[in-house]
Order: sequence, then structure tokens, then C-alpha cells
Amino acid sequence: MPGTCVIGLQWGDEAKGKLVDLLADRKNVEIVVRYQGGANAGHTVVIGDDTYKLHHIPSGILTDGVMNVIAPGVVMHPGTILEEIDGLVQRGIDVPGQLLISDRVHLVFPWHIAEDRAVNAGEVIGESIGTTLRGIGPCYRDKYGRMTAIRMGDLYSGNLAERIEQVVQWKRKTLAGFSEFVEESELDAEAIFAEYQDYAKRLEPMVGDTTEYLLNATDSGRNLLFEGAQGSLLDIDHGTFPFVTSSNSSGVGISGGSGVPAKWIGRVYGVAKAYTTRVGGGPFPTELHDEVGKTIRNLGNEYGTTTGRPRRCGWFDGVAVRYTVRLGGIHGLAVMMMDVISQLPEIKICVAYEIDGERTGCFPSQVDDLRRVQPIYETLPGWEQDVSGVRTMEELPDGARRFLDRVSEIVGCPVAIVSVGPDRAQTIIADDLLR
Repeated sequence: MPGTCVIGLQWGDEAKGKLVDLLADRKNVEIVVRYQGGANAGHTVVIGDDTYKLHHIPSGILTDGVMNVIAPGVVMHPGTILEEIDGLVQRGIDVPGQLLISDRVHLVFPWHIAEDRAVNAGEVIGESIGTTLRGIGPCYRDKYGRMTAIRMGDLYSGNLAERIEQVVQWKRKTLAGFSEFVEESELDAEAIFAEYQDYAKRLEPMVGDTTEYLLNATDSGRNLLFEGAQGSLLDIDHGTFPFVTSSNSSGVGISGGSGVPAKWIGRVYGVAKAYTTRVGGGPFPTELHDEVGKTIRNLGNEYGTTTGRPRRCGWFDGVAVRYTVRLGGIHGLAVMMMDVISQLPEIKICVAYEIDGERTGCFPSQVDDLRRVQPIYETLPGWEQDVSGVRTMEELPDGARRFLDRVSEIVGCPVAIVSVGPDRAQTIIADDLLR
């Protein structure tokens, strides 16, 4: 089976980009596939003195000779990806020669960003979801509504101007009650058509039928690496709804977003921090509102790659990660940011929940139940040693190994990879398949 996948197991920001970059080199990967989400994702990769922040483009772009595919499950703002391409090209990376964008990708337009502002203000459900304000959710809504959706391939049809005019007229009606969130330029059909025509010309050499490309690649036995965006607890169907993203960000979204059948996916790595973070609204059982939470945020530089927002921080939630490990069919666990908790005098792990006086190991399906959760913790002594130079499990302090063993036991999955710093080299490989 030529396919390997990397998915996040928490609420995103688990350092998946580092792992994709690492695996692209170690597994002789030929193609890296981004299969869902939009520019609301942010992957940070550190290679030596260079730091790269990616949003649309798969992290495999940093490895020479690797083809990077943006599949149909992604939604895209053409201007945003062009800015990203230009930035990477200026740093000497041959993006046009290593990137293929699906003509089935749905496009984010200015009206989607206006709709996002309205929703984020809490005007619809009375509470802000905490989106990135990049129009991702409204674009997915149009995708499933179908009639007002525009795909990448439509940029090259002969009726784009007419199509945009039709959609603008509809959006004027649907946004009439939210005029304070809408700028006139976001509903200027003529200007939008001109802008997107320019995008189309620049992107055209990189656009094609990625479904056919990937099916041919699997038939030929080429090695594929699937890069998930966001995290499993943000999955539209299986996450903490409605405080979720707009796509299947857990393992269940791989085939649907990429078009590659599940039979070609042989191994799935799940990525989790040694603690937990979250941005935006929604319940967070292990969230810390004290100095420990602030310490973790500062030590881990927990600020959003896409938005710069400070992330909410808390202890490792074993109940939540056990749920997402099972949901994603995870073969090996990647525990990231071990260098951050190595500076703490004691470490807590949530091993169960208490809801209305009853102990449970099940992650609630309803957000109102999750709000009532009281986490049940185990406390482990910290090791307070610098682990950033450690490269084998045997070199880790005894306390760190006990922590990893307990995490593995609670979530029911072996630890395959341990990150002890942001650089590609600061990684412990415990999985024989990756040695």
C-alpha cells in the first residue's frame, strides 16, 4: 500500500507540518497530497535557520523532487495561494514545477469573507465560533448548496463573468440583513471578474485533474503522503460541533477529499502535542486559566500560524485523543512539543471525565455535555531537564519515558515519533518502519 497519512488528533496546531516534512524525506515519498481545508490551516516547518509558514501548499514543497497536490476537498482563495507561491519562489523553491492544483477545488470569493464576518460576530447562533475570517465555512456551504458554488475549472469556462454576476445578485439578497458586515467591493461583480481572470492566468499552468493523476500514481505504486489540515476534534461530522471546521479533518476525510480509495492507505500517523491547545470558541475540558497555562503558551510560542491569535492551553486530554485515535485508525502516535513540558515541575494527564457525578472514558457527542465535563487527572512528576538534544528514547529522562508510556497506554496506540524541538533534526524516531 503506497499511501501514508498524517492527521492531527486534537483541535489543530499539533505540528503536523514538521512531521510531513520529516516523512517526505524518510519514506521516499514522491507525492504529498493536501485533501481538505483551506487557508485557515497553518503549517510551520523549521529547517536549520529557515522557518517556513505554509497555508495552502503541502509541506512536501520543501523537499526537492516531491510533487505536491492540492486535491478536490480543499477550498482556495486564488490570491492567497499566489502570495504563498511568490514568497516561496523568492526563497529559491521551484513551486510551479512541484505543484498541481485540482480543477475541482472550490474557490473562496469576497462575498464568502463578508459572510464569515457576520457568522463570527455571533449574529447567527448568538456565540462566535471563532473562525479565521477567511471565508472557508461559507465557501464550503456554497459547495454543498451547489447553485452558488464556483470551482477552479470554472475560471477557464467562457461564462465566468455571467456566473459571477448571477452569484452576486443572489448574495445581495441573502446578505441584505447583514449590510454592516459587507463592503461594496465584495459585491462588485465586474471588479471581481477582472481580479479572478488575472488569478486564472497565473495559476493555469498548475491546474489539472488531480483525481486522475493520483489514481494513476497509486496504480503505478508511487509513494504518497496525505497531509491533513486542522485536527480531528474539529471534524465537521465527528468533532465538537458546531465549534468545528467545515470539512472532514479526521482520518475519515482522506479518501473523500483526495479521491484515492482507502485500500491504498497503508499507515496513518496521528499527531498530538504533549499538552492540548485550542483556538476559537467551544468547550475545552482541560483548559488552564492559571499561570501554568500562560507558561505553556509562552514556552510553546502558542500563537496561531494563520491568525497570530493566542491559543488556549491545557493539559493532555487522554479521553479526547483516545477517541480520535480510534476514529482515525491510527497506527502510530507522534507526540510533539516534549521540550515544552520538560520545563514543568509536574505534569497532569486527563485519564477520564466526570459528567453529572458519573465517571466515563467516552468522549461526548454533544457539545452541551462536553461543557459539563470535569476532567479526572493523574499527576506525574516532571523531569525538568533539557531534552532538545536527545535523539533516542533511551536518552530521555526516566520521567519523560514514564509520561510517554502512560499516554500510549491511555490512548491505546504505540508512540512512533517524539518531537523535542522545532527543527527537523530534533526528532526521536521510535517506529522501525521509519528508521
